This record gives sequence, structure tokens and C-alpha cells, in this order.
Amino acid sequence: MKQKNWIRDVALILAANTIYALGVVMFLLPNGFIMGGTTGLALAAKNYFNIPITGFVTVFNIGMFLLGAGILGKKFAMTTILSTFYYPFILGVLQNIPELAQTGGDKMLFAVLGGGMIGIGIGIVIRCGASTGGMDIPPLLIRRFFGVPVSLTMYALDVAILLLQASFSDRIQILYGILLVLLYTIVLEEVLIMGESKTQVKVISTKYEEINEMIIRDLDRGSTLLHGETGFLREERPVVLTVISNRELPKLSRAVQEMDPEAFLIISQVKEVRGRGFSLQKMWGERENRPL
Repeated sequence: MKQKNWIRDVALILAANTIYALGVVMFLLPNGFIMGGTTGLALAAKNYFNIPITGFVTVFNIGMFLLGAGILGKKFAMTTILSTFYYPFILGVLQNIPELAQTGGDKMLFAVLGGGMIGIGIGIVIRCGASTGGMDIPPLLIRRFFGVPVSLTMYALDVAILLLQASFSDRIQILYGILLVLLYTIVLEEVLIMGESKTQVKVISTKYEEINEMIIRDLDRGSTLLHGETGFLREERPVVLTVISNRELPKLSRAVQEMDPEAFLIISQVKEVRGRGFSLQKMWGERENRPL
């Protein structure tokens, strides 16, 4: 099973880097967009020193990889080596296919598509427990030595890279660059939680026993009884807590209302749930008061 997971992760990392490179080659480079990350540095190097983008990305990624591997260890190296060498390779291959370049259309649409593809690519790589290398590595090193959060450092570096390109870019390009950074950051975050978000429901009712049994029996979900006390009459009343999939919410709501029209439901979204029934396989036959 572990070997199958490893093969799957490798395939996903290669596919994700290909999506990332496609976004850059199809939408960013042909339209003169500026951006953050390693590719943004490569764009600056090309304009200031006429260094080919693929060559800069290759040298920079290898340098960052060696630095990260020397400080962060072998495990880091193993999760980063694929992206470090594959991304500049596939970027160079795709740049040699002129038919891919999209120009002459709606630049706003191209910015949205390019930012979306970059966010998807980076998100898939991170979900596989790997790193895209390059500009991912300095934030990790800064956190290691100075304790600064990775996200804060990444934002600061992206802004600095955009400013570095400001001297050869007009105001519109700079605005598109800011838009791109915002877009791929949002898409990246959505990819990271995709399929993991669930609905948490708390039910306060005098018929908590029946509702608890219904959740276990009909929805096949675990539940937890929390100690509760009404604020006005000071009556003890357990609160039924459960986490369900988003699609199961209407069914649960209808069932609770049928049992107790006066039941009080508190519904909220949770980004990720781990445990039996979600990240762990269910053990069939477990029924009595299964914990979340």
C-alpha cells in the first residue's frame, strides 16, 4: 500500500508541476505579466541581465535545494527533489511549443486562468507532502532560525519580487502582478482544504437521546454528548455534537425538526476533520456512543 501511495504522489507531483508550468507558459509569459516566486525572480533576471528564464530557474532551484537539504535534512531533500529538477525541465519543454502561448484576448481572463493554474499546481504538491522548491525554501529556513511564520515570509518575499520588477513594468502590469499573487494564494488555500471541509452540528433538545440514536443509526456518524445547562431555568441538558458531510446536513436537519420542532441547532463549517469515519476507516459494528 505504501508503494502505491508513493507512486500516486510522484504522479501527482509531476502533474502539478506541469499544470504550474502550463499556467506560466500559456498565460503569464506571453502577456508580460509579473509575478512572485522563482519565476518572478527569473523574469527580473531576464530583463536586467538577459538570463534565460529556464536557465535561471534551474540554477536557482538547485542552489536552494542544496541549501535546504544541507540545513533541513534528508527528509526535506526527498520531498523536494522532484519539483526542483522537473519544473525547470517541463517549463523549458513547454516554452518551445509556440502554439501554447495565449495572446490578444482578455488579459483579465488570462490573469485569472494563470493564477488559478499556479495555485492548483502548488496546492497539489503541498497536499502530497512535498515542496515546490525554489522560493519555498527561504521561508522554511527563516522559520527554522528566527521563528517567523512561513506564510508571512512568503508574502513579504512575493511583494519584494514584484517591486524588483517594477522598474521595467507599467502600473497595469504591477496591478496584474498583485492580482496574480492574491489569486494563486486563494486558490492554493482552497486546494489544500478541498474535500476536507465538513459540517459541525450541535443540537440542543429535550429529546437528545432520540436524536443521538438517529445520528448513529440513520446517518452512521459518531456523536459526542457535551454537558450543557440552560441559561434561564438552569436545567441540565446534554448537547449532541456531531460532524457530518455537507450533503448530509439537510437530512439531519429534517430528522431533528421532525423529532423536536423546538430543537436548537448550531451549524458551522470546519476546514478539516481527522479520525475514524473521516481520515481513518470505519470499524463496522461500532455503534454505542462512538466518539468523534
